[in-house]
Amino acid sequence: MSTNAHRERLMQVLLSPHVSEKSTAVAGGGAKQVVFKVRLDATKADIRQAVELLFEVKVERVSVTRMPAKVKRFGTNQGRRSAWKKAYVRLAAGHDIDLIGAEA
Repeated sequence: MSTNAHRERLMQVLLSPHVSEKSTAVAGGGAKQVVFKVRLDATKADIRQAVELLFEVKVERVSVTRMPAKVKRFGTNQGRRSAWKKAYVRLAAGHDIDLIGAEA
């Protein structure tokens, strides 16, 4: 794979930041962590490289969990939510990602 193709793939690994009570709690804790929704085929190495490339920070550790699909009903109609993958990215000391763009 050429370097441009690899870079293009890394740009597509992170889908969006994941905002929840737990992700807000781990972001504000002593260990600066950010939570992202990522592609189902993304590896920890891909996620690390993508975060370091896009946000220009140093990543200390990546933990990944796969969220299973859920069956949902609306009256007599039954469907499934898609499965997705969540990545907890721990940043190295002195590095931070400002996802909301708030000015101090």
